[in-house]
Amino acid sequence: MGLAIYVGYVAVIFVVSKLSGVAYTEIGTSAEFTWRGAVLDLAVGAVLLAITTWLLGWWRPALFERTRSHHKWPIFVPAIMLVVAVVNLLNTDWSKFDASFLLSLLALGLAVGFCEELMSRGLLLTALRSRLSEVWVWLLTSLLFGGMHIINAALGAPVGPTLGQVVLAAMSGTCFYIVRRVTGSLIWAMALHGLWDVSVFAVGFAPLGTAWAAFLSPVIGILAVAVVYWVIKGTDEKPVAAARSTAPASA
Repeated sequence: MGLAIYVGYVAVIFVVSKLSGVAYTEIGTSAEFTWRGAVLDLAVGAVLLAITTWLLGWWRPALFERTRSHHKWPIFVPAIMLVVAVVNLLNTDWSKFDASFLLSLLALGLAVGFCEELMSRGLLLTALRSRLSEVWVWLLTSLLFGGMHIINAALGAPVGPTLGQVVLAAMSGTCFYIVRRVTGSLIWAMALHGLWDVSVFAVGFAPLGTAWAAFLSPVIGILAVAVVYWVIKGTDEKPVAAARSTAPASA
């Protein structure tokens, strides 16, 4: 089920993006291209994901942990990510953005945070937890999250940078996974994800100085992978029905 949702979501995003006629490299360069090239396909994806979650009755497991991680200190890695995102925003020349452009970036942040987190660390994670141990859940959700960015190459992005984006996205997915495990809620991961993407697009379009995200993203990703063990350790979020079916029979 989880992989079907994943493939379906990626297919919808690709088709709607392709039909928009906006190349991936043009997203974030104007209000029109951002609305048409990113917000439109994410809006369609958001509606379909919400309907899917409702039909499956998965809102609670998709959005919330039953028990948060016993180790809270790994949250320092997402905290660094948050600081870098804020620095990016402060390092942006906002005079270059009109009202429509600002709204398109805000919509992009809300939509990408909701869609990509609900799909990967929400529905896909919930489905995988019914079958696999938590370490595999973390690894597969992160790798598949990174892997879905490969479609950007088919949407006009250069292949080399796209492959780099795939690797960085997989590592940043670990960072968002840490947020979910430590806070107990996917909502905070959605918020950080959306803020991060807005900051990257904004500073990429109108930088006042050095865009620090370009240098620190790999560091954040490596740190996330280095500490994720401590939020996985002792995790038992397997759905109740699945846990009962795998438990040994009582005498």
